Amino acid sequence: MTSLLVIIVLVLLAVALWQLTKIFDLTQVGASSDDSQVASDNDNNVQGYIMFGFLAFIYIFTIYGLLKWGNLVLHTPASEHGGLVDNLMNITWVLIFTVQVITQGLLYWFSFKNRGNKDRKALFFADSNKLEAIWSIIPSVVLACLILYGLYAWNNIMFVDKDEDVIEIELYAQQFKWTARYAGQDNVLGKANVRLIEGVNTLGVDMSDPNAQDDIVVSELHIPKGKKVHFKMRSQDVLHSAYFPHFRAQMNCVPGMVTEFAFVPTYTTAEYRELPFMVEKVANINKLRAEKSIELVAKGGTALDPYTFDYLLLCNKICGASHYNMQMKVVVDTPEDYKKWLSEKTTLAQDIAAAKAAEKPAEGAAPTTDSTAKVIDTVKAVVDTVKAAVAKVAMK
Repeated sequence: MTSLLVIIVLVLLAVALWQLTKIFDLTQVGASSDDSQVASDNDNNVQGYIMFGFLAFIYIFTIYGLLKWGNLVLHTPASEHGGLVDNLMNITWVLIFTVQVITQGLLYWFSFKNRGNKDRKALFFADSNKLEAIWSIIPSVVLACLILYGLYAWNNIMFVDKDEDVIEIELYAQQFKWTARYAGQDNVLGKANVRLIEGVNTLGVDMSDPNAQDDIVVSELHIPKGKKVHFKMRSQDVLHSAYFPHFRAQMNCVPGMVTEFAFVPTYTTAEYRELPFMVEKVANINKLRAEKSIELVAKGGTALDPYTFDYLLLCNKICGASHYNMQMKVVVDTPEDYKKWLSEKTTLAQDIAAAKAAEKPAEGAAPTTDSTAKVIDTVKAVVDTVKAAVAKVAMK
């Protein structure tokens, strides 16, 4: 009822304003007015100053954004190629910022300087070869340089020599989780197909392939510092994107095909946590969480746990309702800790064998409750049949 009354009041106010505008128009009858709809010098001056005000707003907001949110960008890269990616990014945004400042300033300055004036006539010319050359050649050269530098960076990052000593790991994406598969001692991943997914074999690994016998499947990714890791990526359902923000690595995971990416980690998780900028960042996050916890506890809620930095593998494609929650913890170990961690993991073949063994009852074991119940039911049915036969004979 309240909503209906509010709507009625708003409608009545709109009608009242409409009537007031009609009354105002009637009061202007006979008064001198300019109905030519041609901008006057005063109109042009006002528009020119408004444009200058908008230019000031653009510059002020840009500077404010850099000061306010500039510290939120990713800091030190944790991979060998990360510096190359950051350099390309920095060059790009400096060029964009410089061009934006110059072009926006010139645009609004010329608009103000050449604003309409009744005593001045606009100069019209069909074309200018000089101007066309300037605004065509300069952007072309700049873009060509950026593209060439980008191709150089891409080739350096993506090139993996067949004879190079790398660690082979598969990243398997599905709504809404990641799974990793290590190639094992032979460093060769076994074949896989989604049609082979069954039971604990959630990745569809072809267990008839000899290379698959030592593959290891885990839900937490561990990689060693200083060693190139070659990731091969698959998707079970929709388009995902494997994104390692701190390693400056990203690659789409496409259903029906295998994509790949490789990088060399340069900081262990423990080392990255001790970097000065990260210590400061974690302290600031925990300060905010502590303040939020006070509010939550006051309302009867549970306090937030302190934040600890970890590398993460994220999905950078909007892959569904729980896309925001699709992440995997990544741990960069020393080579020794990595070997120790990997040696403690069971292979997929062992997991499948254990699952099959669990399905079969042990030899000589007592029958299960279900089996006993079935036997009792069968005996009762036989007894009832015999009783019925005896009763028929007695009646005869």
